[in-house]
Amino acid sequence: MKTSHEVEGRTVGRIGGFVRRLGPTWLAGAIAAGPATMVSLLVAGASFGYALLWVVVLSAILGTVGQYLAMRLGLLTEAGIVAVVEEHLGSFWAWVLVVDVVLAAGLAQLVIMKTLAEVSATIVGGAVVEIAALSDPRLWGIAWAVILALGLAGGGYRVAEIGAKLLVSLVVLAFVVSAFVVPIDPTAAATGLVPTIPAGVGGAVVAAGVLGGAVHITLLTMQSYTMRARGWTDRDADIAAFDVVSSMLVAFGVFSLAVFLVAASVLPGAGVDPGSIDEIQAAAALGPVAGEYAVWVFLLGLWGAAVSTLGGNTIVPPYLVADKLGWERSVEDPRYRGAIVVVALVSAVGAFLEGAFFELLVLVLAFGLVGTPFALVVILYLLNDPAVVPETNSHLANLGGLVLVAIATVLAAEFVLEELETVTEPLSAFVVAFAAAMALAIVGLAVRYGRERLNE
Repeated sequence: MKTSHEVEGRTVGRIGGFVRRLGPTWLAGAIAAGPATMVSLLVAGASFGYALLWVVVLSAILGTVGQYLAMRLGLLTEAGIVAVVEEHLGSFWAWVLVVDVVLAAGLAQLVIMKTLAEVSATIVGGAVVEIAALSDPRLWGIAWAVILALGLAGGGYRVAEIGAKLLVSLVVLAFVVSAFVVPIDPTAAATGLVPTIPAGVGGAVVAAGVLGGAVHITLLTMQSYTMRARGWTDRDADIAAFDVVSSMLVAFGVFSLAVFLVAASVLPGAGVDPGSIDEIQAAAALGPVAGEYAVWVFLLGLWGAAVSTLGGNTIVPPYLVADKLGWERSVEDPRYRGAIVVVALVSAVGAFLEGAFFELLVLVLAFGLVGTPFALVVILYLLNDPAVVPETNSHLANLGGLVLVAIATVLAAEFVLEELETVTEPLSAFVVAFAAAMALAIVGLAVRYGRERLNE
């Protein structure tokens, strides 16, 4: 007969082994909890108080739904999403998906590198002012691009995953502690659960940015590849589901709520100008906890989030391109390794971009949300085709997916409508054109799906 200590030891061992196997969605969670999401949450709280709390809550729930659907596709097909699309929908639709992801991930790559370069210059330049070169963000952008290329080309997926687990845990902890110290008004916060888009400049952009942090096309498409990197199949459905829930719903959800509630409670009363908020002003959110060190704590957190997110985001375009062209998705394949190096080095251009990175980070997530409904429709299409998966979606899974598509489309449309007001500007014109192309792609897929069902 086993003693209670033996039973307890085996139970703890099983739980420990279970936890050690987690990872694929934690990589997505680390990207989701990156600097763009952090800044979007801070801007949302500083600009509109608790008014966008409903979007923050929905982002964690819908982010979990999206990752669950993408996880199912990866487990049931045991292949990357681009290869599955090419086999069952054709090369044209595979290229549409690749271009969609590369544009969203590429823009994010540039802006996140700009963030990392400027924060690095601020941190090091502030401490070592006698060396002028250390205060130049452009030189930091070049240096980080080289570091990124060498690190990822030599380490691959596991390097990004290990850093992701650690970073998500540390960032969540920092803001959760702040949430317990800051005086949050429960009554005022409750009013933010009523779905409304605040009036004023940027309301739709910020709302789209907050949701885009959790429901982003790069997170959805990478899920099937990170599953394959772990070697998971439908036999690992339980741990995969736990991986999704623990990362997106719990860790990312707690992180999002903590950052937003702290920002909504502190920043509106701290004299912060929502229209021109920067990293120094945003650091006031951590003032109640870090005191005079708030700026340094915030900058280091933002720096760490940018480093981790760049690591995960850099491998996104190479993964999809390699899948489309039939390359090995491993640094052992020189073509794939070369693609990683190219993406990493090109990201240095981000350090030369004009504009404040706080504003650009919010815009990046809103832009990514515009391309997300198409990816969701593709995933739902494939999960409801018995020729693709041995077990098609349940009614509940389809309902959750359709709700996710609807909400993502509405918030993305609100953002695009705002961009229409300045459509004569190059960036706004590009956003509108991209949105129109994605809308046509969705309609085309819907028509194809309807025809196939009628033929059956």
